[in-house]
Amino acid sequence: MKKYEQLKNIINESKSIVIFSGAGISVPSGIPDFRSSNGLYTEEFGQYSPEEIISHSFFIKNPTLFYKFYGSKMIYREAKPNLAHLCFAKMPNVKAVVTQNIDGLHQMAGSKNVLELHGSVHRNYCMKCHKFYPLKEIDVNKPCYCDCGGMIKPDVVLYEEPLDEEIVYKAIEAISKADTLIVVGTSLVVYPAASYLRYFRGKHLILINKSPTSYDSLAELVFNEDVIEVMKQIEK
Repeated sequence: MKKYEQLKNIINESKSIVIFSGAGISVPSGIPDFRSSNGLYTEEFGQYSPEEIISHSFFIKNPTLFYKFYGSKMIYREAKPNLAHLCFAKMPNVKAVVTQNIDGLHQMAGSKNVLELHGSVHRNYCMKCHKFYPLKEIDVNKPCYCDCGGMIKPDVVLYEEPLDEEIVYKAIEAISKADTLIVVGTSLVVYPAASYLRYFRGKHLILINKSPTSYDSLAELVFNEDVIEVMKQIEK
């Protein structure tokens, strides 16, 4: 219990908290992660690996199979924010949420300054005229086309594509100004996103992830357990 009390005190006393989240925070909402034993990357999809399918070149060459995979494996329309999303959203001293997730659950929970490093399934744009399409207006199980004839692409960062420079700059700035950084549900093996932790110069680094990470030795507190259980303890 001492660790939970420590975390509660750190949260209450911090003036500027940044949350850095990965797929693990959304698993309790019914969205599978990528790299665990039951994750998306362990599944087979015909002759191609998931990493191949969600690459830019594959999207261009074979949009039909891309969307078949994308619509069946990466879209969870019924997913709702869980206790962790809601807890972080109501913390008044959380200045930013930097997330690797594309599910939009932080925003649904009420978080305001959410920096989505890998984009969002809720935004889609015509590749020709750049018209915007919300998720509810398109069928993500097959290629969709705009009135102008251009193909509609999800606003998610595929393999072979660069991250948005403006989002990256804002994320690094937020992390560098925080006095507390809470890392949740990420193995910290996806680069360049994981490398942004090196810009943290604050006082408290907290890691909440089921499995150990390479950053555990640098953290003040490490919780190798389910994020929901941690949130339940600090909510008491």
